[in-house]
Amino acid sequence: MATHKQVYFLFFFLLLFSAATAQSKFDYKVPDDILVRQKLKEWGDLKFGLMITWGPYSQWGVVESWSLCPEDEGWCQRNGPYATNWYEYKKAYENLQATFNPVKFDPEKWATAAKDAGMRYVLAMAKHHDGFCMFDTKTTDYKITDIKTPFSKDPRSNVTKEILNAFRKEGLMPGIYFSKPDWHAPDYWWSYFPPKDRNPTYDTKKYPEIWKRFKDFTYTQFEELMSSYGKVDILWLDGGWVRPFSSIDSSVSWQRTIPYDQDIDMPKIAAMARSKQPGVLMVDRTVAGEYENYLTPEAMIPNETNPIPWESCMPMSTSWSYVPDAKNKSANTLIHMLCNAVSKGGNFLLNVAPGPDGDWDDSSYYRLKEIGAWMKVNDEAIYGTTFIKPYKEGKFVFTKKGNAVYAIYLAEENELQMPATIMINSFEKRSTTKVHLLGYDKPLTLDKKNNMISIIIPGKLRNVPPEKHAWVFKISGQ
Repeated sequence: MATHKQVYFLFFFLLLFSAATAQSKFDYKVPDDILVRQKLKEWGDLKFGLMITWGPYSQWGVVESWSLCPEDEGWCQRNGPYATNWYEYKKAYENLQATFNPVKFDPEKWATAAKDAGMRYVLAMAKHHDGFCMFDTKTTDYKITDIKTPFSKDPRSNVTKEILNAFRKEGLMPGIYFSKPDWHAPDYWWSYFPPKDRNPTYDTKKYPEIWKRFKDFTYTQFEELMSSYGKVDILWLDGGWVRPFSSIDSSVSWQRTIPYDQDIDMPKIAAMARSKQPGVLMVDRTVAGEYENYLTPEAMIPNETNPIPWESCMPMSTSWSYVPDAKNKSANTLIHMLCNAVSKGGNFLLNVAPGPDGDWDDSSYYRLKEIGAWMKVNDEAIYGTTFIKPYKEGKFVFTKKGNAVYAIYLAEENELQMPATIMINSFEKRSTTKVHLLGYDKPLTLDKKNNMISIIIPGKLRNVPPEKHAWVFKISGQ
């Protein structure tokens, strides 16, 4: 039976959450496990995380895995000398293992940059859809630690373990990205039938022994990651078409194309994971229910506020994986995205993609430095906050913590000077109302003639704000 709290959350989820989240069924389940609930609250207060999308495909500078998928979609487009023949392309793609040697891999450098940017958690990519394992699994030789991979000779070749260790040392919550489909596994794309799309090449009900082998293969990889990689707090599962047939929502176009049941026994996986990692968050993306502990709208920020735990995942550049000369979003844009997500009660997961040499480009480090400079002044308005009505007013978005409301003015890209007067109509001015600008050590004067909060900005402050991109006014005494 649902508790009052569960009913409350479910009611508001149905009422408030926009279809723009790209989630299908609104049957969120508040976790029964008290350790999971505690971890979910801890994660929700962190607000800002890092995703690292990386694999041998970085050598070609193509979108991660998807060029292997024989679907007529833009993100599956093949380029290069093998583009016209899928079989030759797949062979050449998988042979990238033989030249993958990211000798500049330095996870401590990444961890320092992420911490300085104000990030509080990380997702290390253990495996994407192509099946190449960025960890030392015993289930396949298609992995970074296999002798065929040049980087296997490096003492830090088990990059997933190295990333998790480095980020733990800097105090970030560690998580693992894992793809449920595996296009290299012979029991997923069975070679007897050619692949037609992203799904298995065979009817899993007609060939249950093959599907069972794939389930066992997947379970073993999960067990390795949960057993030998230290403390893990998040298990973030991609590839939502791998799901029980009964969970398919026919109102969602891409789910209508799933031809077979792809149940990998999430109850068994979750029970094992939590026996080894108590309280670990399970994020079975788009498969609503018990094992989707938080929602993950991709490459967008929902238009609506939502009390259900959620996170917007966003690439820093125009691509999730490394693409030569890809242009990163500006610091102004990224800071505004962070503030927008947090003001709606969500987290913001920013993806940064290493190149084939194993390092980020200079622009990515610089963007993180710019974000970090802003966070050092204004992080009080980000960490541990929640949303408050009316959520947004003009250029303002709002967050709340304790008795304080934070009005975050999202300045335009070239807006370097503050207005002489700033009006906030959403909150009534009281005799006890006080306003401070984060990064400025004096209280600001309010216009006594106005019933609303009308803030007078001193001349010197107008010309030299404490930070660029967004200005945060802390309103107390409400």
